[in-house]
Amino acid sequence: MSATNTSKQRQLFGTDGIRGVAGEYPLDRRTVEIIGRALGMRLAAEHPGVQVVIGQDTRESSEWIAELLARGLASCGVRAVEAGVITTPGIAYLARARNFAAGIVISASHNPWQDNGIKVFGHDGYKLSDEIEHQIEAEIFRELEQQKAASPDRALAGLPPDPDLHASYVWWLVDSVGMRLPGVKALVDCANGATSTLAPEVFRASGIEAEFININPDGRNINAGCGALHPEVVAREVQERNHKGAKFALGITFDGDGDRALFSDAAGRVVNGDGVLLLAAREMQRNGTLEGNTVVATTMSNMGLKAALRHDGISMLRAPVGDKYVLEQMQKTGATLGGEQSGHIIFRDGDATTGDGMLTALRVVRAMVTSGKSLSELISELKVFPQVITNIRVREKKSFAQIPAVQQVIESAERELGDEGRIVVRYSGTEAVARVMVEAASEQQMQRIAARVSETIQRELGA
Repeated sequence: MSATNTSKQRQLFGTDGIRGVAGEYPLDRRTVEIIGRALGMRLAAEHPGVQVVIGQDTRESSEWIAELLARGLASCGVRAVEAGVITTPGIAYLARARNFAAGIVISASHNPWQDNGIKVFGHDGYKLSDEIEHQIEAEIFRELEQQKAASPDRALAGLPPDPDLHASYVWWLVDSVGMRLPGVKALVDCANGATSTLAPEVFRASGIEAEFININPDGRNINAGCGALHPEVVAREVQERNHKGAKFALGITFDGDGDRALFSDAAGRVVNGDGVLLLAAREMQRNGTLEGNTVVATTMSNMGLKAALRHDGISMLRAPVGDKYVLEQMQKTGATLGGEQSGHIIFRDGDATTGDGMLTALRVVRAMVTSGKSLSELISELKVFPQVITNIRVREKKSFAQIPAVQQVIESAERELGDEGRIVVRYSGTEAVARVMVEAASEQQMQRIAARVSETIQRELGA
């Protein structure tokens, strides 16, 4: 069993910032402004007169959350510069490249439109450490306790976006692959999210012939039956259109905030992050940029990936789930490639500091162009062990070790699987959900063990 613990239990920040239902605590209007003020107090104390950059996805709540954060920052003398609708990694890039004290993203990534979130990057483009988030959180709670009544609901002034910031990120992406990528035709699903305006510019400038679906956001259709949560959508479209003579070489699908990407090969088979790690590792090994011949994956990556990498003399390390923890392991070991099965891929052979779906897409296409191989050929040696992931909504995130029935069923599963499989039971970092992942030599054994463990968790903790 795998679990992640931090030294201090935080109440607002999860593994990917602060998330919740827009308009409800902690994303109600009063608390959002206080979050801005708490962050502003910390930044102003370190560097008076600093600026931060704020970007957002396409949810209808993103704009007012951004404006209230800016108001809170301004109360401490910190000016916010608006980048408009942009991806999460776009803000990470701008924070480090444009000398901002911090970058703030308003997004709930792959969650439905009713949710939203606040994610903060430091001056260096990296997510804040757990310790800094804990300190900011403590200041937020002090403010909430001291200010009993909500501040007057003044009209929001609105923040005009700076178009130069948008253009700067687009050209950084294009330049990062070091070559144009003609001769590849792609079908791209933008999830009605942050890549909807950016991806056409990036692909056009890179020379990729691309057609786009789910590219008309209306504030409420982000991730709705599309995007990286539903990679089968673009896979099915590729298959159907190719049957009619379209000749797409691959399908690409992003999530709502553009920090991850999944793929489809020309036959309509889904390619997840494990496949991307394999082809990227091999390309980087050939180019001499795969430091230590090491890849950092997570506890959720399939055993087949480890076997395929080992064939090329590449070792695979496992980190807890969450791109933050993948990056920490990469920094600790010096690894230049890491990622998650869900499509967060981090390339540190350039100057990326977080997962970037569009960068990942460009790197996949580059591997196809430079090798002369199709996507399916590049990952043909990845023999996937049968794997299932079950989600159980829970009423509380109580340690599994404190629930005898759950601990016993997990230990029983581990004994049965031995060296021929794996079980990982963990809580989601952003939702009240327990996830059970089982890999086994046979489909039947996998399903039986997953059902047994999931039923026990449902009985003991189910919402």
